[in-house]
Amino acid sequence: MAEQIMVAFEGEGAGVDDLSWGQLDLWMAMRRQNSWLPMGGATPLPDDTSLADVVENLRYLMSRYQPMRTRLRFDADDRPSQVVSSSGEIALDVVEAGDDDDPAELADAMRRRYEETDYDYVTQWPMRMGVVVRSGRPTHLVAIMCHLVTDGSGAAVMIAESGARVATPVKGMQPLEQARWQRSPAGVRQNEAALRYWERLLRTIPSRRFAGSDDPRQPRHWRGEFRSQALHLATQAIAARAGMDASPVLMAVYGVALHRMTGINPVVFRPTVNNRFRPALADVVCTVAESGLCALDVAGVPFSEALARTQRAAMTAYKHAYFHPVHLQDLIASVAAERDPDFDLGCFYNDRRITTRAGATGPAPTPDQIREALSGGNTTFRWTIRQDDPFERLFVHIDDVPDTIQITVFMDTHFVSPGDAEAFLRGMEEVAVEAALDLVPQGQTR
Repeated sequence: MAEQIMVAFEGEGAGVDDLSWGQLDLWMAMRRQNSWLPMGGATPLPDDTSLADVVENLRYLMSRYQPMRTRLRFDADDRPSQVVSSSGEIALDVVEAGDDDDPAELADAMRRRYEETDYDYVTQWPMRMGVVVRSGRPTHLVAIMCHLVTDGSGAAVMIAESGARVATPVKGMQPLEQARWQRSPAGVRQNEAALRYWERLLRTIPSRRFAGSDDPRQPRHWRGEFRSQALHLATQAIAARAGMDASPVLMAVYGVALHRMTGINPVVFRPTVNNRFRPALADVVCTVAESGLCALDVAGVPFSEALARTQRAAMTAYKHAYFHPVHLQDLIASVAAERDPDFDLGCFYNDRRITTRAGATGPAPTPDQIREALSGGNTTFRWTIRQDDPFERLFVHIDDVPDTIQITVFMDTHFVSPGDAEAFLRGMEEVAVEAALDLVPQGQTR
């Protein structure tokens, strides 16, 4: 059992408005997945951390960032609005570790409790924070927040600012201001341009992403974790040879492997776009990311050409990944009614790396290093979760792990079988190694 310290806070900005597009896009995903998508974790604290430091950290976060002070309100039709408060108080849980307790285990138990306890969007603040102490000294911090607070890029800004105790005004357009801008003539033009792009693709691409699963399971929805040093080294080698960042290389690898798995061309998927290249959104702490739409024609071409096509298609997709999610949902439903009742776009790609995204800065990996990693038992795969609550049909996340590529895959086994999902991830490694070593797969010319 934890005792609680009530922490008062006060910050700039308050009001009620529609959800911003980024908030609404995530809210709709949360509803589809029946989850409040908790993010955060448990971390050990430096030895000189005091309980007062932890209290002030929580007060800082709640006071500085409007999304931390945001709850939801629902109208008679269950449509949500954002409600930003200027002040309030929040509980900090404090758990005392006894002589026989492992503080790390207590922190992990607190993390699980925070994540597994339902969240009330209307009455609760979106942050849950607790601290484990031993003999009065904090040993571990647990912080879990609702994903509606921010996306990964915003979380990185929040961590950096809270660590440095930045006191200058927050940067960027806050969600209340975003909602107002999105109703403005400029916002309407952006939305209409994005929807025109989407409609052109929706009317021409194949109506389905997957041929279907030959091994549907119960529980139906699975999550797996894949790690590959060879994939990491191969993408770095390709990027060095092409004179570019490794991120578009990995997206091209994903596209080619997806085509090989499904046999469908063009490959169509929804990349997560952080939208922070847009004015006033670069350093904002909130949710502005949305899922774009990318179509790649990669059948029967060398990897160098697939990479060039990926770069062009991705840039166009990023430009049109800022839109009103309900308007897009209506457009997709309208096109599906005309083309195919089972029309689906449930194929997602999210390169969520922050610190490791730019990749290595030293010499490019050599062919021998890639071969050694491939044969050295450094590629692993494991299933981590099986559940009835839904995931998307296929969602691939590239994780922020140094010196390797870690991929977390979520899928619906009624559309992608467990065997196909694992083979697809190993296929990404195969595609990258072939390209890095300049190998030509059977049936394809240079």
